[in-house]
Amino acid sequence: MRLLRLSIRFVLPLVILLAVVAYGVIPLVDSLELKWFVRDLDMRSKIMVNTMEGPLADLLVSNSKDKILAYFTRIRQDERLYAVGFCDLDHQLLYETQAYPQDVTCKDTLDLAPNSSAVRSFSSGPLHIASASIESNGRRLGRLLLIHDMSFIQQRSSDTKWYVFYLFAGLTAVISLVTVLVAHFIWKGWMAGVRALLKGERLLTPLTHDEHAPELRPLAKDLRSLVQALESDRRMRDESQISWTPASLKTILHEQLAGDQVLIVSNRQPYAHYWKDGNVVVQVPASGLVSALEPVMRACSGIWVAHGNGPADREVVDKRDHVAVPPSHPSYEIRRVWLTGEEEAGYYYGFANEGLWPLCHIAHVRPTFRSSDWKHYVAINERFSQAVYEEATTDNPVVLVQDYHFALLPKLIRDKLPTATIIMFWHIPWPNAESFGICPWREEILEGLLGSSILGFHTRVHCNNFIDSVDRLLEARIDRNSSTVSYGGKMTAVNPYPISIEWPLQWLHGQRSIPECRTKLREAYGMTPDRLVGLGVERLDYTKGILERFMAVERLLELQPEWIGKFTFVQIAAPSRSMIEQYHHFTAQVSTLAEQINKRFGRDGYEPICLRIQHHEPAQVHECYRGADLCVVSSLHDGMNLVAKEFVGARDDEQGVLILSQFTGAARELTEAVVINPYDIDQFAAALHLGLTMPKVEQRARMQSMRGLIQEFNVYRWAGRMLIDAARMRQKERVMKHVRRRPSLLN
Repeated sequence: MRLLRLSIRFVLPLVILLAVVAYGVIPLVDSLELKWFVRDLDMRSKIMVNTMEGPLADLLVSNSKDKILAYFTRIRQDERLYAVGFCDLDHQLLYETQAYPQDVTCKDTLDLAPNSSAVRSFSSGPLHIASASIESNGRRLGRLLLIHDMSFIQQRSSDTKWYVFYLFAGLTAVISLVTVLVAHFIWKGWMAGVRALLKGERLLTPLTHDEHAPELRPLAKDLRSLVQALESDRRMRDESQISWTPASLKTILHEQLAGDQVLIVSNRQPYAHYWKDGNVVVQVPASGLVSALEPVMRACSGIWVAHGNGPADREVVDKRDHVAVPPSHPSYEIRRVWLTGEEEAGYYYGFANEGLWPLCHIAHVRPTFRSSDWKHYVAINERFSQAVYEEATTDNPVVLVQDYHFALLPKLIRDKLPTATIIMFWHIPWPNAESFGICPWREEILEGLLGSSILGFHTRVHCNNFIDSVDRLLEARIDRNSSTVSYGGKMTAVNPYPISIEWPLQWLHGQRSIPECRTKLREAYGMTPDRLVGLGVERLDYTKGILERFMAVERLLELQPEWIGKFTFVQIAAPSRSMIEQYHHFTAQVSTLAEQINKRFGRDGYEPICLRIQHHEPAQVHECYRGADLCVVSSLHDGMNLVAKEFVGARDDEQGVLILSQFTGAARELTEAVVINPYDIDQFAAALHLGLTMPKVEQRARMQSMRGLIQEFNVYRWAGRMLIDAARMRQKERVMKHVRRRPSLLN
């Protein structure tokens, strides 16, 4: 009875207190949620108006009702709008989509200021209405009305109220249960502890040095942990609401991975040192990987483990093979791993690029597997794992492993650091299970990758191919609904993370205007100012479809001879992997085909194909992007292909045509590109003709849509999504570890 009386004296006031707090919190949460949704719809409406204004004005001037209605319907579907309408200057509704509510008239919205919005109730429910004035050459054409259905907010508001209610009810139950248990086992000093708790002394201050009521310390610790978990969950916002920049990436690191060590492992290093005129100079490789992960390193002052391949790299490292970077303002360090020429030939050129590269790319080049190359590959992976172990300052760092050079590394790191969070990103495609099965060391590679906590690919198709390979070759437990694989007592999440480019592009700073870039490109290749130019940019690699591209140009000139002398295709091809015989043979094929086409269709002062096999600096490449009329990406198989996104990012004039292979990961995102099958040469040639004759209005509409997507889904979002998933995984593991220890507190 004494125990019951003591429990009631504490629990009842606590229940009442929590009920009062919940009563005040629920309306506040409801109000904040409504304001947040309205602000979000206001922002979305402004972005949509800016996107629609130019194309809509052109369509209104042309007075084509069918095209206007088709445009409205597509916008409504793409942007998840409820309805779209257009009012003329006489306040009559000229055009509207099918679901446009009849009780929303142009006159009802006259009180809306230009380019403003409001929330109003109608018979169909609450609606968010945005009004925008549409003009053409200074002449006002009418008003555009964008309508969002807000009924979903009421449902979410109701759900939120119940969630908050259940939350406080759960808190009350948990706290009451813990209190009763504590009172049951430790009842001495109970009243003194309750008085201190009700004053807030135990919950709001650290208890490590508190000498009063020690029996309440476990309770206060549990409550603080619960509050911290709720706060952490609140801060893990929906990624779609974040403006993804280097600054936001840093914020995520500080909020979600505060105090956690971050290590990056890649074959390519972010800074390399070279000799120039007897002095050591620094070179930054043009790499989307470096652009994505550098903000991570700068934010957390971590360690980047990479192959030291620069001729002067050894001259600048300390005795631990470290060098601080960036040189101007050092914020993190590179740990360089050294390879001999024989090791690089076996590990990098041999197994990685003569074995895994053709195996993963469906480009009809037979992979070559040698036991000697495999031995070097294993040895170098082990060397990098030892470097990671030496650099780890805790037993559970976050390790980001990059690409097919390190298929064995996740498991090797897991063996040395069992509690580490390992994120492995595979930058190239993953083949189907049958194709992958020809690899002699297929089980070892799968086991190595399944040492990861998170395994990332560009597309869901590649994730499914990997899971199919595991299903066929290993005894593992697979959950396809959650896309997880359990092997050897460890769970691996297999997720798609489509990589992208930085936004805005750093190479556009100080860049010439579009007209100047057009003029300079034509002058550089001896063309007349009115020449139409197609562009291809890539490494000289057999997976890029360069031969098919040249054959399509040849077929275009056969079928449409009027383009002879008016169209030139410029191919920028950087030399690649010159030590591999297949690449030598491919280079010869490309050069021979270009010569044949130029001999057949060329004449004095005109070459249909300008082939330049040499390295171009990123600024030069982006100048070519801005000066070309169309860009061709015809990969036979590609993980993502960032050239396509770089071309779109470079075209701030919203002109130009992207012709994109259906076998690239980018084709799943950039659906407004002209998508082709590079093996279908006639279709390819027709796409070139379509691109050269496409109206500027259509070019603008396509380019605006693709630029909007790249701006939202940029490279910082790619890195941030993986880090957020890692943070959630680490938080879950901490909670489960705490739960597993809980029984010991009750014994």
